[in-house]
Amino acid sequence: MTRTPSRVLVVAAMSAGALVSVSACGLIVGVGPEPDAGTKEQTPAASHSPAHSAKPSATAPAAPPPLTEAQAQAALLTQADLGAPWAPTQGAATWRDGVLKAHADVPECRKLLDALYTDDLFGADATGTRVVTGLDDAMDQAQLRYQVLSLRPADVDRTLTWMKTLPKTCARFTAVTGRGALQNVRVEETVLPVVGDDRQGLRVTFTGATATGEQTLLTLDVAVVRVGEDTIALTHGGPGDVSADATKAFVQVGAQRLADIRKQPRLRV
Repeated sequence: MTRTPSRVLVVAAMSAGALVSVSACGLIVGVGPEPDAGTKEQTPAASHSPAHSAKPSATAPAAPPPLTEAQAQAALLTQADLGAPWAPTQGAATWRDGVLKAHADVPECRKLLDALYTDDLFGADATGTRVVTGLDDAMDQAQLRYQVLSLRPADVDRTLTWMKTLPKTCARFTAVTGRGALQNVRVEETVLPVVGDDRQGLRVTFTGATATGEQTLLTLDVAVVRVGEDTIALTHGGPGDVSADATKAFVQVGAQRLADIRKQPRLRV
């Protein structure tokens, strides 16, 4: 049975006000970004000659500067956000080596396993600011790995496009762990809060058996959200089931935190 997630789903995603605030920050799909503070909307000046009406020139808004490492660190979720029993990680969960370090015959599915094991969905070629934090729920042996990144949007979009194909190309496959145990893997699409410019969620479940025949289950929720030039990514996993509502709350609060950091004066290391 899945217990109510920590701190009552991160205080109900900051008392549901996060969604309203995120929308106001222009993170909801279909809502354009607000003008920069202190920037007035330009209105075309009236022409003195009706026969030669001047047309305003369309100028694309300048891209914001990449996040500094200090900004990215400030945008991470913390133990204070999640509450008990979450605590700073004590290292890689035992199930990471036991289950995720596995091989699959299908190349795309093998790529997914490698990305989950290394906690890198974007690849070494995607360069930029990357910060990560880990939090453990010792009660349920669950682990949250949360990242804030400032990568090229094209690199993030490539990963999102790939992730969107996985519920079809890797819907069900088998993997063999380093210890020779067979795992039946299922990949499903999950629904995330409508924040950011693009997003993709996956639920990956591993079912197998111990040497004594006892059935095992490992569940991983994976989420990536691109917010303009910035990205948040997380894996939330553990033995048995994990709360999809908690994963959604992590995404919701994380997107709000990132939006708040972007509105503050630029932090430096």
